Amino acid sequence: MQDYYYCLTYLHLALGQGGHKPCVQAFGADQFDRQDTKEYKSKSSFFNWWYFFMSSGILVSLLVLTYIQDNLSWSLGFGIPCIMMICALIIFLLGSKKYRYSVKREGNNALLRITRVFVAAFRNWRFTPSSIASEEEGRGTVPHQSYEQFKFLNNALLTTDGSKEDQKVCTFRDVEEAKAVLRLIPIWTTCLGYAIVFPQSSTFFVKQAATMDRSISPGFEIPAASLESFSSISMILCIAIYDRLFVPVARALTRKPSGISMLQRIGTGMFLSAVSIAFAALVEMKRLEIAQESGLVNEPNVTVPMSVWWLVPSYVLFGVADVFTMVGLQEIFYDQVPSDLKSVGLSLYLSIFGVGKFLSSFLISVIEKATGGIGCYSWFNNNLNRAHLDYFYWILAALSVVELIMYMYYTRFYIYSRDERI
Repeated sequence: MQDYYYCLTYLHLALGQGGHKPCVQAFGADQFDRQDTKEYKSKSSFFNWWYFFMSSGILVSLLVLTYIQDNLSWSLGFGIPCIMMICALIIFLLGSKKYRYSVKREGNNALLRITRVFVAAFRNWRFTPSSIASEEEGRGTVPHQSYEQFKFLNNALLTTDGSKEDQKVCTFRDVEEAKAVLRLIPIWTTCLGYAIVFPQSSTFFVKQAATMDRSISPGFEIPAASLESFSSISMILCIAIYDRLFVPVARALTRKPSGISMLQRIGTGMFLSAVSIAFAALVEMKRLEIAQESGLVNEPNVTVPMSVWWLVPSYVLFGVADVFTMVGLQEIFYDQVPSDLKSVGLSLYLSIFGVGKFLSSFLISVIEKATGGIGCYSWFNNNLNRAHLDYFYWILAALSVVELIMYMYYTRFYIYSRDERI
């Protein structure tokens, strides 16, 4: 019965987060007017500061609520966040009359319009709409570069007889919306490598830390899980530096409202993530070497005489990588989808990490079965001194590099759906 209540709790949390996370970001960004230059620049900062305060909340939870739950009461540890959420809801409702609400386009919703474009393009696949380009370019309504990409969707502009006479199946704007969504698929796919690496800092890194020397002074040890606070601290510091120092300088050099493009920001984070997991592999190799030299291979409960501080650079790099990639993904999946699909776009961004966690679990299961046969020690053996997390980390590092190369290749052909190259 107790397990049943736990499952219900997890389900409610998942449903609440699934509805809250994509909508709160989209609604917050909608408060900035794209037509106002000052507000348009501030919109990019919104995603930075949203992540700043989220990271601050995570840090408080790691440092305060973890202590309360371990040393005082689990009920109090859950009760405090509950009270805070009620207060946050009241504050949110008090501002209802001040919020801006986006105006939807008339006609069908965006999902139906995009679906209609694909259906119409498939129906007219035999025709070549070569006349559309010159006609629309003559009117100044079609950017030639955009028209040339995913040309098969241009057939949706034709009627079933291959002409533009009488009624058009879809408008040019409908086709551009479909292309905008289609352009995001390679980004979604190539970021899965980053999402597979993402969970390791809260799982295997903690297991590594538990075997290492965590003492600060005689009789006092750092809890292994609390090392995650270094990621949160690095996020908080990096966001402040990025938004207040880096962006103004980059904006002056590039003339872009956000300093660097969203794609450049995402790629930078993917690179830092690869460096982080590679450094973790080197640390694990050294830890195994010290365990071997100290005769602790068969002593999993004995602390390996290696300082846990060697793991801190990986945590810090993970935090900095999140500031670049996660915030960049939030921004691009908000900005590059039709106005009616902002929340759906942010849901797609969140799905990257949901699918990434499933793929991470699948990869671990496959490696566990492949390396954990009879008489063999699995790479994920409970005795980490017999395991080989370093091999797993190197696989993740190689995967990250491959994904980064693919990402850089695909983004060379990416065309922003708006004139602003933010």
